Amino acid sequence: MLEIKEKPSTYKSTHSLVYSCDYHVIWCTKYRRPVLVSPIDMRLKTLIYEQQEVYEYEVHACEVMDDHVHLLISSSPQLAPASVVSKIKGYTSHVLRDEFPQLKSRIPSLWTRSKFIASTGGVTLEVLRKYIEDQRGK
Repeated sequence: MLEIKEKPSTYKSTHSLVYSCDYHVIWCTKYRRPVLVSPIDMRLKTLIYEQQEVYEYEVHACEVMDDHVHLLISSSPQLAPASVVSKIKGYTSHVLRDEFPQLKSRIPSLWTRSKFIASTGGVTLEVLRKYIEDQRGK
């Protein structure tokens, strides 16, 4: 049996599981419409951060562009990343379209059905965090 004497601070654990599962996630607005502008972009970030406990993920970085979103999140390997992201997209779409009626009139749904999800095993979190934070300047 494998014995872990000291786990790095990046590891999380439950009573029967020690893990570190980080994902880079991207999704776009329907038709890539540039609707994620102020104040919608800030409200979207708030909603994403508010749901961390409910949907069991942790946000390490979040950047909202005019027509897409970049997230760096971690979650338990017991949760499918696609399911977590679908919950985030569903919740944020519902709330944003209620709070900002112009989103209902401009596009039939806020998000595309697709999403990009990559595990971060190949690079460090710091590299990805910097990449996401630098997206605003491009």
